[in-house]
Amino acid sequence: MIRYHARWVVPIAEPPIPEATVAVDNGRIAYVGPRDGAPELPPGGSDDDLGEVMLLPGLVNAHCHLELTTMRGFLEDLDFRRWILRLTAARRAVLDGDALLDAARLGVEEGIHAGITTYADTGDSGAAMRAMRDAGVRGINYQEVFGPDPNQCDASIKGLEEKVAGLRYLESDLVRVGVSPHAPYTVSDALFRATTEFARRHGLPMAIHIAESEIESRYVSKGAGPFADGLQARGIEVRARARSPVQLLADLGVLTASPLLIHCVRIDPIDVATIADARCAVAHCPASNAKLGHGIAPLTELLAAGVRVGLGSDSVASNNRMDLLDEARLALFSQRARLMAFESPSADDMLHLATLGGADALGLADVVGSLEVGKAADLAAFAIAGAHPVHDAIAAAVYSIRGSDARFVAVGGRPLLRDGVLLNPNPGVSDRVERSARALREWLAAGGEMAQA
Repeated sequence: MIRYHARWVVPIAEPPIPEATVAVDNGRIAYVGPRDGAPELPPGGSDDDLGEVMLLPGLVNAHCHLELTTMRGFLEDLDFRRWILRLTAARRAVLDGDALLDAARLGVEEGIHAGITTYADTGDSGAAMRAMRDAGVRGINYQEVFGPDPNQCDASIKGLEEKVAGLRYLESDLVRVGVSPHAPYTVSDALFRATTEFARRHGLPMAIHIAESEIESRYVSKGAGPFADGLQARGIEVRARARSPVQLLADLGVLTASPLLIHCVRIDPIDVATIADARCAVAHCPASNAKLGHGIAPLTELLAAGVRVGLGSDSVASNNRMDLLDEARLALFSQRARLMAFESPSADDMLHLATLGGADALGLADVVGSLEVGKAADLAAFAIAGAHPVHDAIAAAVYSIRGSDARFVAVGGRPLLRDGVLLNPNPGVSDRVERSARALREWLAAGGEMAQA
């Protein structure tokens, strides 16, 4: 039994508690409440006074690409299609399996430093799953599958089956495998249906990038635009497929599997109702959406419709940082600016998305996301020195505290960060990632992007 004491404890499911304690026994929460005078505070064990901190549930990153950490700052100020083309070409030409694994390891370390204990990662290499398992964090590795040509559906599914089989042995109480048919401009109707059937047959969670950009919507609804031009140049037939990207998934039966829908920027009230009716969750990525010029997702409308929503950082290739408290702040500010409202959404709403909302979106709300007796002891304590005076703990968490203020992090009761220092860092990983980044710059300077165009 360990009793963690903090200036503030923010359980999420209950109001914040000043001068409070969270007791952990065998990796689970045994008590949450006042530090002094509570008869139900478990006796025995040891005490760990975390000091002037705010103790929260570990933050839940509902969407990231850990294997792309090497590309921070490598894809700046590009239109979306060119951004994707440079990313894909450079990854294929420069980054081998070891480089992707190092990138994923560095990404997890960055997340731990920001109080993130759960990661919903989409990627092609499986590196994220190995990195999450090695670091002792919680997460889902959504194995990506691609294939815009219907004729390659069988080959794409065969490759997916092989990759998933190669990852299943890494599953544990903390990490599991999912699948991700990438997006409408990289996945045919046939492959969407086949992947959905595969996920159902094997009981796998599914995630899809959807309704992210204007050119995606134009491609789906009109069979036109840069994505259409690129596919036609490859000899792939292009046509209007549905009223909207979300409607496409509904028409194909994909939404019957209730996948996690990533982005959902370009959606209308009909799409919101479709998402809610299908009981799909949404990963909201405000920084990435804004930086790539996609727009502001109708988060308030999704929440009003009862949609489960979590916050995602997306990759640092499109965001540059992995800081969920910053995402919560940006999500709140962007919605208030969009709606010209001064009190909705609230700080409480946004902190919920970064914790219990994200856990609910990933199907993990019964395990993590709040500080409740019986749940796994995934904890994140943040220094509050820069937030004084604290009149409202939740407002301080969203408006004032930064991810870099994390001082203590634990997953399942196992400490991963103490006094802001990783307890089990990967030796030399930062230097190896820097070498990979140098190779990317050399590839670009040598005209690699033009050669791959």
